[in-house]
Amino acid sequence: MEFKSLKGQLLLDNGRLEGSFFHRTVLLICEHNAEGAFGLILNRPTGRNIGEAITANLTDQLKAQELFLGGPVQPQALSFLHADVFLPDANVLPNLSLDHSLDNLVELSDSFSATQKIKVFAGYAGWSPGQLDDEMKRDTWLTHPASLDMVFREPSAGDLWAMILKEKGWKYRLISQRPEDLSQN
Repeated sequence: MEFKSLKGQLLLDNGRLEGSFFHRTVLLICEHNAEGAFGLILNRPTGRNIGEAITANLTDQLKAQELFLGGPVQPQALSFLHADVFLPDANVLPNLSLDHSLDNLVELSDSFSATQKIKVFAGYAGWSPGQLDDEMKRDTWLTHPASLDMVFREPSAGDLWAMILKEKGWKYRLISQRPEDLSQN
């Protein structure tokens, strides 16, 4: 069977991950190759802003933004996604790049443009070689095409996980409408 990279796709809990770290998550797969996969959870705000977590010379606007929990691996590790109208060297999606350098984040913060978007994460989700492929075969995740709108959707704009499932059709709408606590059903 030929290897199929999931880079640039969203992975969603298909309703079977209750009780796990990934319950009701939406992950963006940023890298996926024979060596493994790297992703960031898009819908897990930490409740802290970037300025509380990172002591760097960032603009007040960036410091005030929500910090997201990218995944359970290395929660002290910094990752960020940035987008702009034209990013010729984008490495995740057209006009969307992943970076891990604090110096680059400071540089982006200083070179503010009205069309620039930045989302900062602590930690990440990682898979060893073949692990994500095995999880896909076991039907652990649903896939959905990623878009800049979904990547940068505000957490207050509703539940990203439920919104995407509803878009996928009636079968998935039922999963999205299950109560968080089944004893409330």
